[in-house]
Amino acid sequence: MFVFPLYWMVTGAMKTGPEFARIPPTYVPSRFSLDGYRDAWRLMNLDRFMLNTLQYAVGAWAFALAFDVGAAYALSKLRPLFGNVILLMMLATLMIPPTVLLLPTYLTVKDVPIVRLDLLNTPWAIWLPAVANGFNIFLLKRFFDSIPTELLEAAQIDGASPWRILRSIVLPVSRPILGVVSIFTVVNVWRDFAWPLLALQDPEKMTISVGIASLRANMPQTTMTAALVIASLPTIVVFFVFQRHIMAGLTAGGLKG
Repeated sequence: MFVFPLYWMVTGAMKTGPEFARIPPTYVPSRFSLDGYRDAWRLMNLDRFMLNTLQYAVGAWAFALAFDVGAAYALSKLRPLFGNVILLMMLATLMIPPTVLLLPTYLTVKDVPIVRLDLLNTPWAIWLPAVANGFNIFLLKRFFDSIPTELLEAAQIDGASPWRILRSIVLPVSRPILGVVSIFTVVNVWRDFAWPLLALQDPEKMTISVGIASLRANMPQTTMTAALVIASLPTIVVFFVFQRHIMAGLTAGGLKG
């Protein structure tokens, strides 16, 4: 059931235009052809859009790990004043539909408070909102809570600073959950459409999803379908390769012993 839409998309790009529009549809192309994929790559500048999206995804991943790991470590092990209140406020943001946040996020990026910068049409418009993710912080904190306190106390007795404990003890044993957060961050940036459509209106800086949508009016359906297949390949590969790591990271820290 889950794989059939992928099969339908891949084979649809291999059909001719009349066969693609035929009713009832054909489930197997009468003649397999890669012309749709070649036309999509050549006519739609997918290489530029994919490089843009890769840049945004890698930057968002780096910033998300840096800030979310720091926030989760502080809430879990450093125990700041009103830490539980801060965590509850972060989790409360998960109850707000993403579409509701589009306007305030846009206004914030358009005129960043205090510094008064306009970040539209820059990678920062993608990177900074990706950092503010309460779900990732919750996952990281839950895992950090499962790390024995005695281990960290022993490091403190040996004179290790909180930064040294995080770098030398916490991060090495947190690879499963760091992998999960990395995958979620990269996939969310790669597949997002609404926010890049608002924040990146320069054609030279569009993500692949927005770039394909902007060119859909002048392209045959088979070429559009091929472009969608190419755009989906990175996330599909990431899922099939790392699906076991995703489940392992989500369940890690759920049990102690």
